[in-house]
Parts: sequence; structure tokens; C-alpha cells
Amino acid sequence: MPSTHLSLHYHVVFSTKNREPYIGDEWLDRLHSYLGGIVRDLGGIPECVGGVADHVHMLLGLKATHRLCDVLRDMKHSSSKWVHDVVGIKEFGWQDGYGAFTVSENRREAVVQYIRNQKAHHERKTFQEEYVNFLREAGVEYDERYLW
Repeated sequence: MPSTHLSLHYHVVFSTKNREPYIGDEWLDRLHSYLGGIVRDLGGIPECVGGVADHVHMLLGLKATHRLCDVLRDMKHSSSKWVHDVVGIKEFGWQDGYGAFTVSENRREAVVQYIRNQKAHHERKTFQEEYVNFLREAGVEYDERYLW
């Protein structure tokens, strides 16, 4: 085949250090925009960014040349620096790990709606409950001792 054709979409989830509710409503949208800008600068497509005070969800479109771990490392590093410098929360940080789940074309809109409705969703379910559910649905093996 003379061409390469890809559809690489990832639902990425990561939390603040120790799941502290650092992200305030007054700067949440600016943080989400900043995260989307980092993805664009890296050559990816931030299809949707959302979250609440202690974690972020993103639907990302990436190229085959992207390494997901590098994208997340750069995004976390740059956004932490932005929070320190612009928002002024020096103790802010992200957890080291993250969850990343592939998304097929026919599920993309459902994931976008899920990300957009995070505030309402988390009135009923904690981040921990949500994350374990993602792992179970994706068939990802995990050890609860290393989740929290």
C-alpha cells in the first residue's frame, strides 16, 4: 500500500498530585485552553478538554509519530509551570501516571459529551469510582494498591 492512513484518538485522564482539588472554577477554562494549546503545539488535535478540580479528561487526536508518554510528559510539565507562574499556586502538580484509552470513530461523540459533562457527572461519582470503571471497561489489569 503506497499510503498510510490513521485514526488515532485517545481519551486521556490524569489527576492533580494526591488528587488535591487545586483547579479553581475561576481558572479552569484557561487551564483547559492552555492544555489544548500544548497539544496543538506538539502537532496533535485537542478534540475536547474538560474536567473538575482534581483531574482532567482530554480527547486527543495524535499522529503515528507521537509517543503518548512524551505528549503527556510535555503537557504536564508545561501546564504545571503555567499554573505556578500565572495562577500562582506553587504547590500545584500532576500525578505521575495517567490513563489512556483508545477511542473508535463511532464512540468519539459520546466521549466528547462525557468530557463536557464532567461537573454533573462528578456530583454522583468520585474520580476513583470513575477511573476504576474505565479500567474495568477497557479490560486493563490493575492493582488497587497502586491506584491511590
